[in-house]
Amino acid sequence: MDVFKTFLIEAAHYLPELPEGHKCSRLHGHSFRVEIHVAGPVGASTGWVIDYADIKQAFLPLYEQLDHRCLNDLDGLSNPTSENLARWIWERLKPALPGLSRIVVMETASAGTSLDGPGADETAGEASGSQC
Repeated sequence: MDVFKTFLIEAAHYLPELPEGHKCSRLHGHSFRVEIHVAGPVGASTGWVIDYADIKQAFLPLYEQLDHRCLNDLDGLSNPTSENLARWIWERLKPALPGLSRIVVMETASAGTSLDGPGADETAGEASGSQC
């Protein structure tokens, strides 16, 4: 079974690796929607995979680092695409949530990315999915 909890993060960023003049190379903001998915068996006595409060507690330190911030200022997010943000969250959240199975980052209502499984595909190369 897979369960998830959604968080909303207001943050600014710019994408410094883009060509000069690209609109996403300028400072701008998003209302990011982040889904934290946890997979596991349904407990016989609890009837759930994990308490949603446990997901919230595990994500809280990251939420506090991300919300109402310029993402570029965070260590490890100098190029904060949605793909890199999903990877950044995964790497920091996995130790606190062993059942972590997926991170979804939506940067607009119609554009986002998801990261599944144990670790990001570190060798994927250039991704074209980010809208900025």
